[in-house]
Parts: sequence; structure tokens; C-alpha cells
Amino acid sequence: MSPKYKRILLKLSGEALAGDKKIGLDYDVITTFGKSIKKCVDAGVEVGIVVGGGNFWRGRSSGAMDRTRADHIGMLATAMNALAVADALENCGIEVRVQTAITMRQVAEPYIRLKAMRHFEKGRVCIFGCGTGNPFFSTDTAAALRAAEIEADIFFKATMVDGVYDKDPHKFADAVKYDRLTFSEVLEKGLQVMDSTAAALCKDNNIPVLVFDLARPDNIYDACMGKDVGTIVE
Repeated sequence: MSPKYKRILLKLSGEALAGDKKIGLDYDVITTFGKSIKKCVDAGVEVGIVVGGGNFWRGRSSGAMDRTRADHIGMLATAMNALAVADALENCGIEVRVQTAITMRQVAEPYIRLKAMRHFEKGRVCIFGCGTGNPFFSTDTAAALRAAEIEADIFFKATMVDGVYDKDPHKFADAVKYDRLTFSEVLEKGLQVMDSTAAALCKDNNIPVLVFDLARPDNIYDACMGKDVGTIVE
């Protein structure tokens, strides 16, 4: 069976990397993601990954720190996550390169688009850390930007819910799940899929977004193969 997508951009939240611990890293959980990603790579899918940093840093929410400095600390948190994910993927037998938007040559390559494209051609997974390298932009926006730059076929937003709902399904039993949405509907309805900057980037560059549940790690592979998981926004 051939994969539906040739190149994907997978967004992994920091919270997902923490597992039930809610903070820090759960290496066993990250390894289960790695095994699913390995199946994608073996099927011929080129994989780029953007990682969040919420398992280490939520400085913005306190409002006590300068926003720019808080965002810089958050970028460094994503670099730690990128290295942890890289290690887990390598232990699954995947060749990996970490690229960061903030230069830290001793531990990662600087983000260079053409170099990333070359890694994909060689069957390597590229993990992009440090967001966009700029404050005031979320890692969702960074993921949308990298998806556009690497010409990904789709943006996979792996979350802790099985799709997009009209309201929080963890709080409301009558929440209704959407199977398909347009970016205009997401923005008009104020649905919490991603921030408006990320949504606009995907809309303007015709990049569909698939939102699905990471509690079942094989959803990553199933999504690559075109199976019906989550909610598609296009």
C-alpha cells in the first residue's frame, strides 16, 4: 500500500512528549511516536517535525516576565525537546538531523531550507527546533511556516483530542466533532485548532491541516496512508 502523502510536517506538542507526567520528558512515550514515524519513513514518506516546548516552559501565561525574554526561553525549551526526539528516533533506526532557528552549532545545524530538503532526499527526518527564531510567534506558526518552506503535502497537528470540536470535549459532553472544515470556518467560528497566524499561513499556501489524537501513536502512520483519522482542515 502506497502512502497518500510524499512529504509531511508533523507538529508534536511539548505536552505530548511529557505523557502522563505532564512536565518534562517521558522517553517511553517518545519512543512509541518514533516507532510510528519509522513505519512512515520505511513506507517512503519524508518527515519534518516541529516540536513545542510546553512541557518545560509556560512563561507567557504568567504575564510576569517580559514577553520577548519569555519567548526566547520557550525557544530553548523546544531545542531540548528536539534533541530528545532525535535520540529516540535514532534508537528506532531512523537517521535524523536537528535544525534550529537559533544558532547553536555545538548541538544542532542552523536551519537552512535547502539543506533540509537534501536531508529529505536522503531519507533523513528533520526536526526543527526554536520555533521561527522570533518572539511573538507560536510553534504552530513555526510549523505552518516550515510546512510551506519545505513544500509539505500536509501539516499533521498531533494533539490530545481526536479532532476538532465545536467546544472542549473534555469539559462538555455534548461537544460535536467536525470531520471536515475550511480555514474560513475555523477563523469565523473561533475554533481552537491553531492560532490565526498559523491558519492564515496554511490557507494562503494551500496546505491542508489534519488534526488527530496522539494518544494512539499509530495514527501518525495511518494518517500518512490516507486512513480516516481526525479532522481535516483545507
